[in-house]
Amino acid sequence: MIEVKSERKSVVLSPSPHLQRRLKTQQTARVLMQVATVMSIVVTVGIVASLFPIAIRTLINIGSRIIGTSWAPLFEPPEYGIVPLFTGTIFVVSIAMIVAIPVGLAAAIFLSDYASFNLRRIVKPILEVLAGIPTVVLGLFGLYVINPSYVEKFWPIGEPLAYSALGAGFVTGILIVPIIASVGDDALSAVPRAMREAAYALGATRREVAAKVVLNAGLSGAVAALILAFARAFGETTIALMVAGSYPKLSGNPGDPMMTLCAFIGFAGIGDAEVGSQAYNTIFLVGAILFLITLAFNILGNKFIARYREAYE
Repeated sequence: MIEVKSERKSVVLSPSPHLQRRLKTQQTARVLMQVATVMSIVVTVGIVASLFPIAIRTLINIGSRIIGTSWAPLFEPPEYGIVPLFTGTIFVVSIAMIVAIPVGLAAAIFLSDYASFNLRRIVKPILEVLAGIPTVVLGLFGLYVINPSYVEKFWPIGEPLAYSALGAGFVTGILIVPIIASVGDDALSAVPRAMREAAYALGATRREVAAKVVLNAGLSGAVAALILAFARAFGETTIALMVAGSYPKLSGNPGDPMMTLCAFIGFAGIGDAEVGSQAYNTIFLVGAILFLITLAFNILGNKFIARYREAYE
């Protein structure tokens, strides 16, 4: 009788060296992302801590004068009416959005639903290059081309000068067109192809599919692109300072020179205001106002996106 001996192989439960390396890489990446998240929170808290104490003290010292119509904190006697800065900012940002929204959304719809693969591969990088043009170059374009060649010659109201909020808004609109087009294209391209095919099967035209199906389905992403573009236009300093000018004029004519909130920070930050003086502290006050306005628009935009966002499998 032959006796057969069976040998049992021991089972190794520890991960292989390759899996150990993968686990260590994942753990390192997780730690780095946590550090980056904490750093972003710390930076935000630092900005708030550096802005708001000085801004609140300055606001208490100014009092009700802040709702005046004359802004000249760097001169004697100082004037602290911030309304002209608000009107200049509203004009520049509104004109920029009027220019950029139809052009940017049209470009996004064209890239996602009309352009061929080869054309899309050519056009989208060009748009992204446009987004990378330094703002000082666009500011020179507005100062030496848009204002003298178009605003001064064709704007019918008043007597346009070398600086204008209209020119600054138009150039800022050019600046943010690539943001709307690129982010909007990514959002619309994420809409499932099956939704387009279903609309075509029901007899819809390409225009109806793009405008009524794809745009509605990707509405949250399009709104996110608009919010990002608005924040970029709202915080633009160089173009506003070079093209709109540094004169805080309260006017209802966009062809006049004006000053925005950000332009004042850029103008006063390189001036001769004594550190710690009331005039110097107005920079922190305007910065805090900009922070609060941007925060409010982002909160409203996030609520809109959360309400209308659609997830696809």
